[in-house]
Amino acid sequence: MDGALLLGIGLAAGTAASFFGLGGGFLIVPLLLLWGYSAPEAVGSAFMAILIISISALVVHAKLGNVDYKIGLLLGVGGFLGAQIGARMVEAVPTAVFKRLFALALIGLAGYLFFKK
Repeated sequence: MDGALLLGIGLAAGTAASFFGLGGGFLIVPLLLLWGYSAPEAVGSAFMAILIISISALVVHAKLGNVDYKIGLLLGVGGFLGAQIGARMVEAVPTAVFKRLFALALIGLAGYLFFKK
């Protein structure tokens, strides 16, 4: 995979993640799946990128006064525990099934946000 292309995708994912607060995985995972990576590889690789993106976004948002540390820490601890479960679950799901589940999650979230009053 071309390094310049990956840097460009990282730039787009970082911008979108910092703007929307979605971690970048909503862009990175589908692209890696499109390029033939298995679901566990796509998710694991995306999390490596998300770690770097998240630290950078946190620093800037903290400087801007946009961080509620109590909420962030509580969500983070819960997320840490949930990540242990999710990482093992993705290993058990075939990539074709994962693609459908991921798409349904994105469509469901988009529909909720779009139609919510």
